[in-house]
This record gives sequence, structure tokens and C-alpha cells, in this order.
Amino acid sequence: MGQIKIVSVRDQERVGARRIYEVLRSQILARTYGADGLLPSSRALAGELGVSRSTVTVAFEQLSAEGFIEIRQGVRPRVARAVVDSKNPSRVVARPPTRAMPLSKFGERLRSDPPRWDAPARDLVANFRYGDISPADFPVLAWRKAIVSAVTKRPERLAYDDPCGSLRLRTALQGYLWRSRSVQAEIDQIVIVNGSQQGLDLCARLLLDRDDRFVMEDPGYLMARHTFAATGAIAVPVSVDGDGLETERLAGIDARLAYVTPSHQYPLGGVLPIARRHQLLTWAKQRNSSVIEDDYDSEYRYDTKPVPPLHALEGGHNVIYLGTISKTLSPTLRVGYLVVPATLRPAFAAAKQIMDRHTPLAEQEALASMLESGAYDRYVRRARRRNAERRQALLDAIARRFGDRVRIEGAAAGLHLVVWFDDIPTSAEEALIRSARTQGLGIYPVSALYDRRRRGRHIRTAAVGLVMGYSALDLRQIDLGCKILAAVVGAFARSTGPAKSS
Repeated sequence: MGQIKIVSVRDQERVGARRIYEVLRSQILARTYGADGLLPSSRALAGELGVSRSTVTVAFEQLSAEGFIEIRQGVRPRVARAVVDSKNPSRVVARPPTRAMPLSKFGERLRSDPPRWDAPARDLVANFRYGDISPADFPVLAWRKAIVSAVTKRPERLAYDDPCGSLRLRTALQGYLWRSRSVQAEIDQIVIVNGSQQGLDLCARLLLDRDDRFVMEDPGYLMARHTFAATGAIAVPVSVDGDGLETERLAGIDARLAYVTPSHQYPLGGVLPIARRHQLLTWAKQRNSSVIEDDYDSEYRYDTKPVPPLHALEGGHNVIYLGTISKTLSPTLRVGYLVVPATLRPAFAAAKQIMDRHTPLAEQEALASMLESGAYDRYVRRARRRNAERRQALLDAIARRFGDRVRIEGAAAGLHLVVWFDDIPTSAEEALIRSARTQGLGIYPVSALYDRRRRGRHIRTAAVGLVMGYSALDLRQIDLGCKILAAVVGAFARSTGPAKSS
């Protein structure tokens, strides 16, 4: 028989200390803690790991000896600033697995065509990225009052809530949607979601199966297309013009749903006329299909009168209305809402419960408080005025810098516009964007929002088009951004010459 190896307590502590040292060192080098970041105390870490405090102390002393942390009596260890500020810090790179773990069909589709996310650039003079809004506009006092009230009031119970959302918020939204958008809905038809993205995901899960077809505006909102396609459904791109979706092209298309942005088509900005709205609803009714109406920025109207939403027409029986506060309060507050047909309410409630039980209640209660007091309406009016100023500043700067050499679409509403540069061919698009970036300017092409199968054939892609969001910029940044853009565009226009006519 083999001999039993006896491991001393001292050896166990040495091995444990080494493991703790290696993990903390890797985290420090990977900048998990950042400059001057505080590590857990030796007492707290020992309790979490189930080891003696002396084992943790040995690991800390080794890290200190090598210059990774600073130790002082009576305070938690702190990451040494020199380690994090190093120009070429060591990086711990995980060894790639020999083969990929198996995924479901859903997972494989996401792995092959993942949605893109880029961290917001922090070193730009001006960033015309759409979707960001100005922190200066946020109603700090009103939100603080509402959220403090929500979290300090002793709740009647601590339990899971209705998956469809706070009754108080749904009641407040019922009134808001009626007075602001003429949407009439029963409280039970309103489902609170974690931003419009979760609303889209619920619709995809409940309305689409593999190989089903769904209509998408082309160009259109990429995250909606990704969400629906992840189910295995097939996109049917339908062109848009200056009035939004070309609904006459729906004839002969058999699809389970259509996703539309009729109040302000994203990205080109058309407002769907009433005749096209009825044509779209007739198409959906004849096929018993659903229409998802994404009313993502209807609070911002400047040169147009409100058009009744699809949900307000013909009873809205086939319409799912989607709204969000991401373009008003903040995209960091993950609160949105669906208005669903009464017959679909049980399915949406069940799906929401399975996904995450319910949306966090504190934010729901705070938003309900602002809606009830009128603070939300007052804030929206103020934000509308400020963004109207930004919009006008951008239009003036573009006119001053480019004159009639550009075409502008979608400026009558929303928080962005599209600018077409007819004298720059699409072959120069990537180089133009890179050149602007080196000058401290963030610009984004509209071409990325077209269906890839049709992108090269579309007449609009004969020239470079930029989606220019302005709601996160001040007036000085807008003017300076356009000045830089004019210099960059001027260099490309001279080097490439005018785009050839098609």
C-alpha cells in the first residue's frame, strides 16, 4: 500500500496564500480595481474565502513587496497607482479553449451575427453619436426627490410584484399616454419592461418562430433586426422614402409581424402619412399579423404636428405599442413599456415573469411619482426646448459650412438628422470616418443601417450619409464639430472628386 502524505497546516496556508496572491495580481494587472482601488480587508476576504486571516496577510505582503499594493495600518490595502498608470501594463490573457462549448440554435445565431456595441469614446471634441443625451438636461432635483421617496418609504411587504409592473406606474402611464399620444388603453394592457430592448425581445419570443418572416424598414433599427433574427426568423426588408415605409410594397408579403417607426422613421426621419398607416393596418388585419409600433422619440417635435399613432387607429387590435424613457430621462434608466392587445396580455405577463420576474420597483415608483406630480411633463417640455436649440444650431452650422452641397433628412422631429454628402462616394466612407476620428470627431454612417443584402443596390448609398445625433452636445461642441467635419469633408471631396451620377 502507498504511504499517506501528510500536509501540514503551514503548507496549506502557503498554498492558499499563493493562490490568493495570483488571483489578486491578475485582477490588478487587468485593471479590475483601477488606480487607488481598495482591495477587501484581510478580515473580510478571509471570511469570504473560508481561510485564516494570516493566509490572506501573507498574500497581501507579497503583493506589497512586489509593488502592486500599498499597505498601511488600520486601512484597507490600496492598489499602487504606478501599476495602473503604466503605459504598457501586463495583461492576463485567458488561454483560449481548444473547442467552443456547444450552444443552442439561438446561441449559435447570436455567435455568428452578434449585435455590435462600442464603448462611448471619451476623448472626442464632438461626438455626433445618436442615442446619447446630455447629462446637463437630467432633472436631478426632481428625480432625487422621487427616488428618495421611493426607497425610504417603508414598503408594506418585501415580495415579488406583478410581472406586468407597478400598478401605480401603469395607472400614471395610462393618463400620460392618453394626453400626450392619444393612446387609449386599459391598465391591464400596459406591461412595464427593462427598456424598449426587452420589449422587442418579448415580442420576438412570443410572436416569431424559426423561418417565420418579419417586415423591417430599410434602412432601420439594427437592434430590432438582430432581436427578431435571433429567433431564426427571416427579415423582409421594405424600402422607405421621405414619408416612411413604402406600404404599397407590402402587397404579396406574408409575414408574422412588421416593425415600424411611423412617428419618426429611424434613421431617415419620415412621418408615415395617415393613408399609409391605414394601408399598413389593413395588411396586418388581412394576415392576422402583428405590427410593432416603436414610438421611441415622439416627445420631440419641432416642425410637424402630431400624427395619431397606429394604436389609436382602427382600435389598434393588431398593434403593439412600444415606448421608453431612454430619450427623455436617460438610457441608463432601463424603463420602457408595451401596450399590448388584451388577448395577448396573459402571454406577455407569463414571458416577463420567466425572464426576470419584474422590472425593479424603485425606478418604477419614482417615475410614477414624477408623472403624478407633473414633474415629468414639465421636464419633457424643457428638454424639448433645449433640443430644439441644439437642432437649430446644427442646421445653422451645416448650412454655414456646406451650403447646398448636402441634403438633410429627418430634421422635423427627434434627436438626430441625416446628412447626405453627394460629392463623396461611398468608397471613401470608411476613410472619411477614420480621418474624422483622428481630428477628435465622432461621425457615424447611415449605410450600416441598411439590409446588407440590398445595401449596394440602394440609390441612396451612391453618396455618403451620416446619422448625426445632437442631444448630448452643447452649442459650442456642435459648432466646433461642424467646423472639423467641413475640413475633413473638404479634403476628401478634393481628393476623390464628385461622386459619379448613377
